[in-house]
Amino acid sequence: MKEGIHPKYVRARVTCACGNSFETRATKPEIRIEICSNCHPFFTGKQKLVDTERRVERFRRKYERYEERAAQQKAAAEAAKSE
Repeated sequence: MKEGIHPKYVRARVTCACGNSFETRATKPEIRIEICSNCHPFFTGKQKLVDTERRVERFRRKYERYEERAAQQKAAAEAAKSE
């Protein structure tokens, strides 16, 4: 490593807007963040989909029809097999 070109790493306190804080190493001694794993919807399980154009709903309806058709074909195949 060359001398004098790398930043110095120090202990850093990371503080989230929700109040959670933890310690890590970084080039700055204090880091403030807006969202962390304690308050992010993906990690908390309280994820909400914002669907203004109803695309998710349309996709789910389309997929339900596909599943129904697949179930009907499977039932028809099993009925033909048992005959």
